[in-house]
Amino acid sequence: MMLGPLVSECSAQRYLMTFSITSPHLILRSEILISTSFRCLLLVCLYLQAAHVSCHPQCLDYRPPFKPDSRLQFCSQYGTFGCCNQKKDNAVAQKYKKVTESIDFNGSKRCGKFMKVIMCQECSPYAAHLYDAEDPLTPLRKIPGLCFNYCSEFHLNCRSSIHLLTKDRQMQESWERGRDYFCNLLQLPDPDYCFPNVLKNTDLNQNLGSVVEDQQGCLRLCLQEIANGLKNPVLMIHANDDTHRLFVAEQLGFVWVYLPDGSRLSEPFLDLTRQVLTTPWVGDERGLLGLTFHPKFKTNGKFYVYYSILTKGKVEKVRVSELKILSHDMNQADLYSERCILEIEEPAANHNGGQILFGLDGFLYVFTGDGGKAGDPFGKFGNAQNKSVLLGKVLRIDVDGSSYDRPYQIPLDNPFVHDQIARPEVYAYGVRNMWRCSVDRGDPITKEGKGRLFCGDVGQNKYEEVDIIVKGGNYGWRAKEGFECYDTKLCQNSSLDDILPIYAYDHSVGKSVTGGYVYRGCESPNLNGLYIFGDFMSGRLMALQEDLKAGMWKKQDICMGDYQTCLFPGLINHHHKFIISFAEDEAGELYFLATSFPSAYASQGIIYKLIDPSRKIRRYLTAKESPNKMKTTLMIGIMIIAGAVQLRALPTSTPLTTLAPNTTTQHDTPSPDTAPHTHPATDAPTWCENLVKWYSLSYTVEALLVIAIAYSVIQTIRLRKLRRRASRPPVYTFRAPFLGLQQTPHSF
Repeated sequence: MMLGPLVSECSAQRYLMTFSITSPHLILRSEILISTSFRCLLLVCLYLQAAHVSCHPQCLDYRPPFKPDSRLQFCSQYGTFGCCNQKKDNAVAQKYKKVTESIDFNGSKRCGKFMKVIMCQECSPYAAHLYDAEDPLTPLRKIPGLCFNYCSEFHLNCRSSIHLLTKDRQMQESWERGRDYFCNLLQLPDPDYCFPNVLKNTDLNQNLGSVVEDQQGCLRLCLQEIANGLKNPVLMIHANDDTHRLFVAEQLGFVWVYLPDGSRLSEPFLDLTRQVLTTPWVGDERGLLGLTFHPKFKTNGKFYVYYSILTKGKVEKVRVSELKILSHDMNQADLYSERCILEIEEPAANHNGGQILFGLDGFLYVFTGDGGKAGDPFGKFGNAQNKSVLLGKVLRIDVDGSSYDRPYQIPLDNPFVHDQIARPEVYAYGVRNMWRCSVDRGDPITKEGKGRLFCGDVGQNKYEEVDIIVKGGNYGWRAKEGFECYDTKLCQNSSLDDILPIYAYDHSVGKSVTGGYVYRGCESPNLNGLYIFGDFMSGRLMALQEDLKAGMWKKQDICMGDYQTCLFPGLINHHHKFIISFAEDEAGELYFLATSFPSAYASQGIIYKLIDPSRKIRRYLTAKESPNKMKTTLMIGIMIIAGAVQLRALPTSTPLTTLAPNTTTQHDTPSPDTAPHTHPATDAPTWCENLVKWYSLSYTVEALLVIAIAYSVIQTIRLRKLRRRASRPPVYTFRAPFLGLQQTPHSF
């Protein structure tokens, strides 16, 4: 789900929806992986849809929700999908029993129901948010966050029961001070997650595929659908080997090859599903998260993967491995060639990072998460600020060599090679969970910007940010989040010396940044130099443009063009909401991967290509050309042709001058010698007679007119179809490899 980094954890919740890409950013793989589990997954999906569940659930232990192995007897409303197994469900039931034995509800059965529902929120798939578990700076709530109206009813019906739910003196005193004071105290920082609205809130799920339009200078682009039916596609990458193949990775562990003609090979390029650790549950950030090809792949056939594993000792780790392709098949990886490069133990299931790429220097860059949970609670300063650990870092290693204690070498110019405390692999630190990074190709002419490393770093409670990574840089986490302080003590430390993001936005814009690319292609020169990125949760597409004089980056929204703007063959103006990743092909054209349902087992992932419609030439009618106007124009043209045909049909003995009225004057009177040889004026056709004959509807003219009318009707119908196509939601089909057949994706 890759969701992990994706989701910006809405307050700690960015447990991306494991997108295996189901979301990946996770939701990485959009093509549902496990046929044997599809029915089970379908039940979960149906439940989530019925409850309008938001897309980034998390349990109190920071793990994703799950389907209980056995039926829950007490909190049965979460028996299909939630955070309780039978043991925990029994524990909640025992607590409730003690409450009911200790208080007289004064005959109010409603109070008993309120108490049960509130206590069962520990089993809710949104327990981490309801109890504010994602905020390490606040104690874990004893009472979940309640929406004001629901809290008011609870206060009215259970006046004497608060002391049984919590021993917190402040909470008990607030209960006595009145409804408003008590309910305001129970409110959550993010109103999207209060109970019971969290189960029916549509703010995060409505209008899938729509992008908020900014009337002030919003860039209007169109899209071309490249592939669909994917299960959480977490990334797409090319091998830079002049084959123009595209490799699409799904969170479950599959990598597929798409050929230049758009077809997908029937066999996967790579299948790591046996090794990869992930689950079908929404919220799992583990899985196949990264893929990159060696700069000399064309000759050595090497590539690298980044994925989650579970060791025999039940220890979770992330692994970076090297593999090669088969010597006899460039579209198949050799699984037996795997060489483990690096393994890092993960203390929690979330914040797994996942980006790997080669810089222009030929070294491999590895982007790790801070270890998970919320607020980087590990050690005195957290993992990200601790240079002696590899979590929360940008690592830089040389995979073309090895040393006595490592299967790789340390570049001699790494910034901390002489620091006895720091790990020599560290290139930059202070990062939280960077989701999707890219290397700028540079301006095609001036080469300006070439080699810059851009990253989107998913925030905690308030801000998302975009950074440019430099050697030895400290990017502030957990001292800072965006431009603001997160840990006040660390933030005020004069030795922090952090590098600020080039851009940050708050959670009113989006809640989980997805890093993108600087456009350097040829098809859309108007976009050259724009860093294009998005937000997983809000579905917004955005662009940053550098102002060299001011030394800053200016943000501009990207909107989908209306039906007139995108009225070209193959173009659309809508997309799925959850933006998992961005991609670049060998020619520098940009794409993004999105899904409508962030689950690793939901085959709703689609790959879109960004198109600048201003560079297109219309080859057929546009909306501006009225069918009536067109018909009139064609009619006039046909009439002129018909007239020319009739003119040629006139008797050759008839001089053209007879078509004009007789203007002979007394000075032009014919001589007596010639008069007898001319026809009397009464015998020659008059100007009106010739005109009538010229425009008479012969069979030829009638035929031409029928053709003109038929053509006009056909064009009118075609235009209306195009209008409908531009406004209708996408239809999911995919091409059967090599057959050119359109098939409907499997449904589960």
